[in-house]
Amino acid sequence: MEQVGPERGELVVVTGMTGAGRSTAAKELEDLGYFVVDNLPPSLVREVVRLVDDSQGLSQPIAVVVDVRSGSFFASLRANLAHDSVGRRTTLVFLEATDEVLVRRQEAARRPHPLQGSGRLLDGLQREREVLADLRGDADLLIDTSALNVHQLTARISEAFGTPDSTALRIRVISFGFKYGIPVDADFVADMRFLPNPHWIPELRPGTGRDPEVAGYVLSRDGAEEFLDAYVPLLTGVAEGYLREGKRFMRVAIGCTGGKHRSVAMTEETTRRLVEAGLDATATHRDLGRE
Repeated sequence: MEQVGPERGELVVVTGMTGAGRSTAAKELEDLGYFVVDNLPPSLVREVVRLVDDSQGLSQPIAVVVDVRSGSFFASLRANLAHDSVGRRTTLVFLEATDEVLVRRQEAARRPHPLQGSGRLLDGLQREREVLADLRGDADLLIDTSALNVHQLTARISEAFGTPDSTALRIRVISFGFKYGIPVDADFVADMRFLPNPHWIPELRPGTGRDPEVAGYVLSRDGAEEFLDAYVPLLTGVAEGYLREGKRFMRVAIGCTGGKHRSVAMTEETTRRLVEAGLDATATHRDLGRE
């Protein structure tokens, strides 16, 4: 097996559901300096890598977009990426969204689904999910674009691949409201509804978990400090394991009822402690301001 030398550029394989944003991801990768090939039969991945190595040099990062338009070739993708057979560090990116969102996007684009045949658009989406199930499980980075616009998806791709030479694990800690649904692409989900809700304190209700008064209240409640003291070391231990296994992304979701007070404060504090432990962690507040 060919060893992946530090001078070699990365190979990013973008796949996922039709209408989930593959073209947007590919365009951003191209803007980031990647050599991008769209709708590539998986059996040609290694050939493309060889041609780019010869013409552009080993350091040139490559991105290929593979989807169900590749037909029977699609089933060979996992085999062609197995055991670092392409000779580069490979990251598999899977984009998905809810059926409702995908139907709306496809109808707006006035395009039939490539797998719907004479059936409904939803039939095509169901077949596509079945075909992609194994790849979804193999993904290094899973992005749910249901609530993302083009600019937000572009930012996510830029954040992930803007420094392709870096091998550091990137941790995103996300606050959310359970009443809006759990982030489907989270690796870990924690529930802060065991803490008293500042919503019921009149002087704290208008604020958010980013405000010192609200954060101070949340962090001083019984159980908050104990949770952080146990949870952050758990995450750091998992992060070390992810790095050993070559994973580059970890998403931690922390929720409360509305995603405004408790989850926001605990997300900020969790992120602060992870950074203090030397990890590359950033905080995002999915539902802040949604009320």
